[in-house]
This record gives sequence, structure tokens and C-alpha cells, in this order.
Amino acid sequence: MQNLPPIDNYPHSEDTATSKRLLLLYLIPVIGFFPSLWTLYRRQGSREQLAVSRLSTTLGLTWILGYLLLATGAATTDFFTLRLLILNSFLTSGYFLVSVWLIFRVIQEKSYRLPGFSSFAERILRKY
Repeated sequence: MQNLPPIDNYPHSEDTATSKRLLLLYLIPVIGFFPSLWTLYRRQGSREQLAVSRLSTTLGLTWILGYLLLATGAATTDFFTLRLLILNSFLTSGYFLVSVWLIFRVIQEKSYRLPGFSSFAERILRKY
């Protein structure tokens, strides 16, 4: 019987590890938005990478839009300022917690999809 190299030396396992690292990079809050956008712009990558890129980009754009709207509302009103700033901090905390939770899901090799939000991201960014 032949001596075969360990399974870790096969190119497929390296591709899987690189793919997993890219998925983790895409899901880093704020920073991961840019590589995700670049991947969608180039239209290159595996199906899984494109799906996570769509999700990361949609999460990032939703967060920044909500952040800007709440900050603008807090700056223009006198009565609701504190409430809008608190809501803004909840939105930011939620974005970071969801991103970290998705990172742990990818590390555990579980599904990275968010119910409702992943399908929304697919619909909005399907052409990419």
C-alpha cells in the first residue's frame, strides 16, 4: 500500500481554510464591509463567499444608514435627543453582536444565515 500524504496537505483543505478565513474577514464589523464590497464588485469567489459578502454588505449599509438617521434626528431635535442617542447605541451594539455571533457560527461551521435578513440581502444584491 502506498504512503499517502496526510489529508491536511491536499490543496482542497488549504482552499477550505482560506475560504473560512475570508468569511471571517467579511464578517468583522465595519472593517469587513470593504472586502465584502470588493468581492461583490469583482464577482469572484465561491458561492458561500458571495452569500456572506452580500450579508455583510447589507448589514453594514443598514447599520450606517440607521446610525446616520438617528444621529441626524438627535442633532435636530431637543425633546428626543437622549432617546435617539440611546436607540443609536442599541443599533450599534446589535450590529456588533450579530457580527460576532455570525463569526462564531462560521468558526463552528454552522449556518451563517439570518432569518429574513439573508433573503433580503440576496434579493437586494442578487445581481452582484
